[in-house]
Amino acid sequence: MTSTTFHSAAGSAAAAAFAPRAEAHALIADDGRRLAASWFEPPQGAARAVALVSSATGVPRGFYGAFAQWLASRGYAVLTYDYRGIGGSREGSLRRERATMRDWAVLDMSAALAAAEARRAGRGLPLLLVGHSFGGNCIAFARGVERADAILGVGSQLGEPRLYPGVHGAVAQVFFRAWVPAVVAGFGHLPGWALGPGAQALPAGVARQWGHWGLRRGWAYADPAMAPHRSASAVLAPVHLWGVDDDLTYAPPRAIDALAVQFRNAAVQRHQLAPAEVGRRRLGHFGVFRRDPGARAWARLLAPIEAATPALRAAGLQVPVQP
Repeated sequence: MTSTTFHSAAGSAAAAAFAPRAEAHALIADDGRRLAASWFEPPQGAARAVALVSSATGVPRGFYGAFAQWLASRGYAVLTYDYRGIGGSREGSLRRERATMRDWAVLDMSAALAAAEARRAGRGLPLLLVGHSFGGNCIAFARGVERADAILGVGSQLGEPRLYPGVHGAVAQVFFRAWVPAVVAGFGHLPGWALGPGAQALPAGVARQWGHWGLRRGWAYADPAMAPHRSASAVLAPVHLWGVDDDLTYAPPRAIDALAVQFRNAAVQRHQLAPAEVGRRRLGHFGVFRRDPGARAWARLLAPIEAATPALRAAGLQVPVQP
């Protein structure tokens, strides 16, 4: 028993030594704003593909670190980043932060996508865009999105209350119409506690625009100010959108389907994940990206889109789904 334990520990230490590690990086948006980012490189050999991971609203890039490490261990060079006013991209008091959701989508996502494009340039590496919630909702507003080889959205949707079932739609109505305006007016921003456990505070402009989009039929895609940046119809690559069966508060099936319609010329596939499929009783909106269930869930997300994307198949990145 002692010998087995020793060798197991030694093996774990050796594996850790070759585990992908995050390297700090800075992105510069078109308006000159500096954004904190991290690159995860494959531990051995050259990258066979590039992946850009765009976060959910109020979620710092560190939350996706384990997922990024897993992707890197499979041959992806992975870029994660923080939107302005969040995580490492926060500069001073949120009361003085002027960021909006439009800035996140048009400026910050475009800066991250440009960095991912530059990383794959010259070698012709395939590019996979992974968006969680907002990160998938708005990636189609980023400059150059149509050049991606594949887009994977997890819990990404059009956040309109009318698309949410029963009490979830009523709660969303109250949240956008009353809660957000009242809390922002009182605090000068939207504190993390106003969103839920573990959430980061949002700049006032982000919160207000989120509320405006939530009360607009068509969400951001119906905002005239976003029309010049709308590129979903230009995407021809595979787009796979995943929902989680117990995620009715944030991403119910109808809301995900409404986002899928925006990619009218893409090869769109819709998927649903039941928590029991990955050995969990609950997953909700955030559980898929946690260390547990980890690779068991991530393999299920990646296998279909890698199989459906010729460039990813050619790179030899297909992963079998764990039972």
